[in-house]
Amino acid sequence: MKSLFAAAIALLLPFLAAAQLRVSGTVTDDRTNQPLPGATVSLQNLQTAPGAQTDANGSFSIDNVKPGSYVLKITYIGYQTWQKPMNVNSNTTIAVKMTSSSTNITEDINVIATRAGSKSPTTFTNLNHKEIQKNNLGQDLPYLLSQTPSAVVTSDAGAGVGYTGIRIRGSDGTRINVTVNGIPYNDSESQGSYFVDLPDFASSVDNIQIQRGVGTSTNGAGAFGASINIQTNTRRDTAYAELNNSAGSYGTVKNTVNLGTGLLGGHFSVDGRLSRISSDGYIDRASSNLKSYFLSGAYYGKSSIVRVNVFSGHEKTYQAWNGVPADSVAAGNRTYNELGYINSRGYYYNNQTDNYTQNHYQLLYDQKLGSKLSFNGALHYTKGYGYYEEYKNADSLKKYGITPVVVGGTTIAATDLVRRLWLNNDFYGFTYNFKYRPNNDLNVLLGGAYNQYKGAHYNNIEWTQESTSIPPDYEYSRDNAKKNDFNTYLRGEYQLGKVLLYGDLQYRHVYYSFLGYDRNLNNVQQAVDLNFFNPKAGITFDLTDNSNIYASWAVGHREPNRDDYTNSTPASRPKAETLHDFELGYRTTGHIFSGGINGFYMLYKNQLVLTGSLNDVGAAIRTNINDSYRAGVELDGRLRITPMLSWAANVAISTNKVKDFHQFLYNYDTESNVETVYKKSDIAFSPSFVGNSEISFRPVKGGEIAFISKYVSKQYLDNTSNVNPQGVPSAGNNEYAVNRYLKSYFVNNLRLSYNFQAWSLKNIGVSFLINNIFSAKYSANGATYPDIEGGQVVNYNYYYPQAPRNFLASLSLKF
Repeated sequence: MKSLFAAAIALLLPFLAAAQLRVSGTVTDDRTNQPLPGATVSLQNLQTAPGAQTDANGSFSIDNVKPGSYVLKITYIGYQTWQKPMNVNSNTTIAVKMTSSSTNITEDINVIATRAGSKSPTTFTNLNHKEIQKNNLGQDLPYLLSQTPSAVVTSDAGAGVGYTGIRIRGSDGTRINVTVNGIPYNDSESQGSYFVDLPDFASSVDNIQIQRGVGTSTNGAGAFGASINIQTNTRRDTAYAELNNSAGSYGTVKNTVNLGTGLLGGHFSVDGRLSRISSDGYIDRASSNLKSYFLSGAYYGKSSIVRVNVFSGHEKTYQAWNGVPADSVAAGNRTYNELGYINSRGYYYNNQTDNYTQNHYQLLYDQKLGSKLSFNGALHYTKGYGYYEEYKNADSLKKYGITPVVVGGTTIAATDLVRRLWLNNDFYGFTYNFKYRPNNDLNVLLGGAYNQYKGAHYNNIEWTQESTSIPPDYEYSRDNAKKNDFNTYLRGEYQLGKVLLYGDLQYRHVYYSFLGYDRNLNNVQQAVDLNFFNPKAGITFDLTDNSNIYASWAVGHREPNRDDYTNSTPASRPKAETLHDFELGYRTTGHIFSGGINGFYMLYKNQLVLTGSLNDVGAAIRTNINDSYRAGVELDGRLRITPMLSWAANVAISTNKVKDFHQFLYNYDTESNVETVYKKSDIAFSPSFVGNSEISFRPVKGGEIAFISKYVSKQYLDNTSNVNPQGVPSAGNNEYAVNRYLKSYFVNNLRLSYNFQAWSLKNIGVSFLINNIFSAKYSANGATYPDIEGGQVVNYNYYYPQAPRNFLASLSLKF
């Protein structure tokens, strides 16, 4: 009878939950109608739960409320506390408008200058702290963004730990602008963002906004595919301690400690985090050993806030960045890693590793200068240093400036050796913005930044198998680079009835000094100066209080990267890229359904791509393509089917083309380049369809079952759309080597979570994440190096296979 009773109760729980009432609504600024994400909402006298926080759209929902009398209380930093008595006898929805306090200032000023608002005429996705943390079980930050529109992520090690990457609208990380509290994060020279350098950074993130396309003016690298704006932890009024531990497949372990004092004396707070992550990786010898910390202290005055952030990350990863050869994948060995291979007996060099430390220092200052004007400034400094070590077989001594030695009458011209390639860099500067709001209809921002980068690239030989005359740590090359990046922008929004007019003007100047080839092929220090003007304009029309349509046009420019400069002469040096981005969309927010549709047309001028040709110094570099474009539509929505069941989904359908693409294949038979012209072909790594789905079921309070799906269509490895070129590879005829593309894939994950209170703990959270539950065999990234041998096209393809079914489990304790 007890078993029958328990079973009956379990079956009735969903219906009992459904019988409870709900209090929901939106929280906005009373002057601008902008949503206030992160506001604390509570129902006084509610015993079962303290309340909720508003999401990125300013929406909140408190479920399982019993009928009765309550006081609804809402607090938000920089705003007067809002509270109202209410009788709850049925599901209740309320729209709350909060009034800014004249004696306080909000802490999000330092990022608002680079963000889009709810009415901005551009497309964006907001993720709040809760949405970020529900998937934060140890995988790198790009994996936590995987379900956002047009995003495709990949992992070198195959399981999401270590080196990972993200593409948005087909654009890789070098074309995605990333800022942390408004401060640039992209590497100044390569322009990439290496999140492996800040392991478990997501545990110190409060919210993220992803803008697709050019977006609003931002600091740092030009946004050609998207921009990712990250805000770290903000004020928490009560003291807390959190322990988060995860473990899973491939020896993956994550340990995180979060501590905070809450608000001390009404003015001070200190927060800290300590993390470590280790994983063996799915790919052979693709281990990761990662450590990081985050420390933040803040002072809150009547009209100012001062915050100091100090955070650091250290990574040691076994190199897996070359991928798995096509022949190995075809033979069924999806985990083969050739890096560090020493000899035919199967020996591998055990220190074929990448080692890097990155320390960040940020001083953020917010000052309210009056009821209409506020200022934010930030000083920052980043110190990065490290190397990657590799074993080279029978390498030429002349390559390293070493005179061949004679031993016993035999000239030693080549030897096995171990080398270290070092990078020691400093990045520092300041950002600023003034925000002027004279009335409810006008909002003006004046901002910008000046940043300087100094990078020392130097390479050493650590060991040689054959005796040579070189000293210990012999340095065979050095390149000192310097880059200054200045920008300033003026942005305004004017509300004219139901119409919002938007304008944004940015000027950016780049100075770059580097060691490169001059016109006489001498390797000398030289410099370039670049000036960019990036105008943007748009319009938004309010259809209702919760829906609008918008249109915008934006221009972006992007300079070539370090390799483009150092491996060319002024005669062959590529030009900067230009992008004209047109966006048109509709969006709506509501309690039952929120979503939108966005169409885009991105027209590139002088886009940089690899063609296979060699320049005047004999290097295979990127060259400018005169005409290429991306056009598509993105749809996203979230449907609340019942109080327990919801479905969120997004789809991106696009066509991505390059016109008059010239590919050059080296013909080993004739020792010459063979040119092929493609009138219109697909841009590499640009799937025409990307879809995401998350079905969430909450049968009991605090419990959730989420079924997560992702589909990515076929992607080409180069710009030729070449599915089946003539001829077969010399290593054998298999689909992985004959075709230069990544096959489409459909991956499904299952996430189970349950949060509850017990003993003196504020929360106990248990999560279980099963990735790729059907063990789909797929690769999310790859590379191709075709040539002509024996009159046939030979493809040397490499793939990054992703792990089959694997899991992560976590236990979170909050005190």
